[in-house]
Amino acid sequence: MTRSGYGSGKLLPFIGMMVAMLGQSGSMVVIKVAIKDINEYVMVVYTFALSAILVLPFAVFRHRMSQQSPPLNFVALCRLFLLASFGSLGTIQAYVGIDLSSPALLSAILNLMPAFTFILALIFKMEQVQWRSSSSQAKVVGTIVSIAGAFVVVLYKGPLIYRSHSDNSSNQMVQLSSELNWILGGIMCVLDALFTSLWYIYQASVGDTYPTMDVSVIVFFQFLFSMVQCGAFALFAVKDLTEWKLRVDIGLIGILYQAIIATLLRYLLVMWCIVKAGPLFCALFQPVAIIFTVWMGAIFLGDDFSLGSLIGAVIIVVGFYAVQWGKSKEEYEIAKGVEHLDTESLSHGAPLLPDRNT
Repeated sequence: MTRSGYGSGKLLPFIGMMVAMLGQSGSMVVIKVAIKDINEYVMVVYTFALSAILVLPFAVFRHRMSQQSPPLNFVALCRLFLLASFGSLGTIQAYVGIDLSSPALLSAILNLMPAFTFILALIFKMEQVQWRSSSSQAKVVGTIVSIAGAFVVVLYKGPLIYRSHSDNSSNQMVQLSSELNWILGGIMCVLDALFTSLWYIYQASVGDTYPTMDVSVIVFFQFLFSMVQCGAFALFAVKDLTEWKLRVDIGLIGILYQAIIATLLRYLLVMWCIVKAGPLFCALFQPVAIIFTVWMGAIFLGDDFSLGSLIGAVIIVVGFYAVQWGKSKEEYEIAKGVEHLDTESLSHGAPLLPDRNT
C-alpha cells in the first residue's frame, strides 16, 4: 500500500490522527476521574485483561493464516514477557502520575519520548552521532531542550494563567502537600516516558528478531503478560480484596474506555495513519494532545493552568520538533545516498543483483 501524497490525500490521515490524539487526551482525563471509584492498580489489570480478550480473535486468526509465522517457543515468549514488562511499568507510572498531578502534565511530559528514545538508542549503539552533521546536532540539541522543558514543568508552576475555580484555602500545609504531589507526579510521568521509550527500543529488537510474526500476536501476548505482571503487583499493593469487585460506576466506564477507545481504536487509527502518511507525519501530532488535555482537564476536572506548565510545554515541544526534524533529515540523506548508489550502478552498466549463473 502506497502512502498518500500531499493535499487532499492527507485529509483522512489528518482527521484520523486528530481523533487518535483526542482519544489519548480523553484517556488521561478518564483515568483521573475513574480512580476516584476504583483503585488505579486494579483498573490497570482489568484494562489489560479486556484488551487481551478483544485482540485474541484477531491474533488466533492471523497466526493460523500465516504460513511464515515463527513458533512460539520459550525464548520467544520470554522476549515478549520482557517487552510487556516495559509497557506494564510505564502504564503503572502513568496512572500514579495522573493521580498525583494532572493529565496535562503527563501529556506534556510524553513529548520527551523522542529524546529518551534517542538517548537509549545511543546507549545501545543503535544510533551514532556525527557532530558535523546538522541532523545529529538537531537531535542532540532537541534532546537537551526537551529535558530542560521537563524540569521547568515539574519544578516550576508559576502564577496561574487560568483558574477554573476559586481557591479559598490558605493552609500552607495543604499547599505544600499539593506542591510535593505535583513534583512526585511529574517524576512518575517522566518515568512513564522513559519506560515507554525502552518499550519502543525493545519493540524494534523483537520486530527484527521475529519479522514474520504478526503484529496482533505480539500485541496479544503483551496485553496478556502485562495483565499477569500488573495483577501480581496489584495483589501485593491492594490489601482489600473488595477493591477488585466491579460495580456499574465511573470505574467500569473507565475500564471500557481504556480498553476499547484508548487502546484498541487508537492503536488501529495510528497504525492506519502510519501506512497512509508515514511515521513522521503521525509523530508531529503528539504535541496536539497537550492542547486537548488542557482543554478537557479544565472543563471536566476543573484543573488550573499555570505559567510554568505553559513555558515548560512550549520548551518540550520545541525540543520534540527539533529531534523529529533531525530524524527526518537523516532519513532523507540515507534515502538520497541509496538512490545515488543505484543511479551510479546503472550508469556504469553494473547489475543491481548478482548473476547467480556465474
